[in-house]
Amino acid sequence: MTEKILSTKKNGMAMMMLFILLYILSFAGIAIGTGMGDAAGILLTVISGFWAMFGWIPFLGLKVLRPQEALVLTLFGKYKGTLKGDGFYWVNPFCTAVNPAAGTKLRQSGDVNSESAKTAAAGAAEVISPTTGYPKIDKKISLKIMTLDNNKQKINDCLGNPVEIGIAVIWRVVDTAKAVFDVDNYKEYLSLQCDTALRNIVRLYPYDVAPNVDTTGDGLADEGSLRGSSEIVAQRIRDEIQEKVTNAGIEIIEARITYLAYAPEIAAAMLQRQQASAVVDARKLIVDGAVGMVEMALEQLSEKNVVELDDERKAAMVSNLLVVLCGNHDAQPIVNSGSLY
Repeated sequence: MTEKILSTKKNGMAMMMLFILLYILSFAGIAIGTGMGDAAGILLTVISGFWAMFGWIPFLGLKVLRPQEALVLTLFGKYKGTLKGDGFYWVNPFCTAVNPAAGTKLRQSGDVNSESAKTAAAGAAEVISPTTGYPKIDKKISLKIMTLDNNKQKINDCLGNPVEIGIAVIWRVVDTAKAVFDVDNYKEYLSLQCDTALRNIVRLYPYDVAPNVDTTGDGLADEGSLRGSSEIVAQRIRDEIQEKVTNAGIEIIEARITYLAYAPEIAAAMLQRQQASAVVDARKLIVDGAVGMVEMALEQLSEKNVVELDDERKAAMVSNLLVVLCGNHDAQPIVNSGSLY
């Protein structure tokens, strides 16, 4: 379906004044025709009475659009066109506005995010239809940039570890005809595609950097991860969603990761693993430094001929220095008042 922009002029105010004037003339015509009593008077009365009875129908063609709003119109089931641009319009009163997603509420800007806010907004903004008795649903389509905050999902990363991740997708409608006619409900369609795209991309990455993992598809291990490559992951998610929703007339402007954590059932174990890895790295650094300091001490003692040590004494000195330098607590010195030999 190709979008067709209606070139209707913003003549709503002029048409409304015309219809009101015709109503005034119809009431005057009924009074004058009734007083005349002849055939011309009867004809004037009939015409004026017909307008007085059915003159409300043209008022249905009056449409008001605010900035960044659109209205998709159909005439007896056929796509007539789309009104875009703020203003006061008059169209064929038999045209019907179509928006299958008008009553769909998602966790996004433009919709109500909390139950209390929803109740307050409903009481202030709902308009009850006099014909059906149900709240009226605004069929206008917003062209504004909106943010969809999808629910957090539990997904297994490439190593099989369950992680919880949530994304925020910034999007807007760019083709109203595709959004209305090519998919059943473009809001629900977008939400579903966000979920599937997120699952498809997350399963390619480990939560943290892991050895022998290829995240780019080039056959070589790399350092990509959900935690360290969030910008790249978000861009791939955005491209994946855009590919799926193009046929719905939606443009994905940006996607961002808003929440990332291990699933609760393995979070404690993974925290212990990270702590153990940090301890090992710290110990390795301490040992490397201690060995360097021992080597430097032995070299300087030998160069300056301070003392000559045999292999057994060197081994004892190295052991004592390593204990002092690598210990968790401060060493308690023992003074030897006798001879070393």
